[in-house]
Amino acid sequence: MQYSIGVEYGLHCLVYLIDIPKDSTIGIKELSAFQGVSETYLSKIFGKLSKAGIVSSIPGVKGGYKLAKPPEDITFWDVVEAVEGASPIFQCKNIKNNSYLCRDEEYAACTQASSCVINIVMLDAEASMRNLLRNKTLTWLNEELDRVLTPQSRKETREFFANSNQNH
Repeated sequence: MQYSIGVEYGLHCLVYLIDIPKDSTIGIKELSAFQGVSETYLSKIFGKLSKAGIVSSIPGVKGGYKLAKPPEDITFWDVVEAVEGASPIFQCKNIKNNSYLCRDEEYAACTQASSCVINIVMLDAEASMRNLLRNKTLTWLNEELDRVLTPQSRKETREFFANSNQNH
């Protein structure tokens, strides 16, 4: 199992949208320049985030993106689901119903009537992961970044976007 790097880019970029003034936006050009990723790639990610209601897209020369709801209401899972989709990671194909023993009709009826134990465990594991990711919000991430990054790097990041906002 692997999430695409789009989830990571999405989370990083969303944090930058937290501190902008209420009526401001940040453009894809600025976000992609700061992250060192192509505008086209980031536009695809932000299209998904917009469709999911995580960001609002403001068109026009002074347009860009801003958070569509408070950062405490945006979870890691929201971003994962927006970027990756909602399908379960594990896709049970009920291969238990194809075993040698299923050639016996009575056994086959019994096994087909029961749930796949492997599927139950895998879905439980996914539910645990989803719940953990639902408990981590953009507000939490922002606070963690304040804790683990230097004050200077946080200041320079905010200044980069404040200055690019004035120029765009």
